Amino acid sequence: MEQTEQGDVRHRRRTGNEIKAALRDLRIQLALLNHQIGGKLALKDVDLDCLDVLARNGPLTPSALARQAGLHPATLTGILDRLERGGWIARDRARADRRSVTIRVLPDRSTEVIRLYQPMIGAMDDVLADYSEAELRVIADFLRRSAEAGQQVNGELGQE
Repeated sequence: MEQTEQGDVRHRRRTGNEIKAALRDLRIQLALLNHQIGGKLALKDVDLDCLDVLARNGPLTPSALARQAGLHPATLTGILDRLERGGWIARDRARADRRSVTIRVLPDRSTEVIRLYQPMIGAMDDVLADYSEAELRVIADFLRRSAEAGQQVNGELGQE
């Protein structure tokens, strides 16, 4: 291999390591943010995760929510009880089959969550404003593919 190619490989590896380190730093900052917001709302981190899944994906059955949130169904029951008592969600029973339940977020409480996340949303808008449309598409693609890689690895680990 030529000297230049070796330098390119080292530089690419170093840049890749910087990206991975930055993602780890971001994960920690987002976990801290979620923990602080959860504390203000008297919610656990996992409660916020479930509310986020429901807000993003619409009403879900408990089994679909458990699957998307990566939780055991028995664990989800306690979370849903807590969220329902707090006025965060409603459990709607199907008319045709009263055993069938759909979980939905109550909109009045959602505004509290959005209000607390607004400073981060604004800070992210400021960061994104520094990038061109083409760069934003690359960043969006990278993050989407990274999330898909995480889903794949989590699925594989879950089968072991």
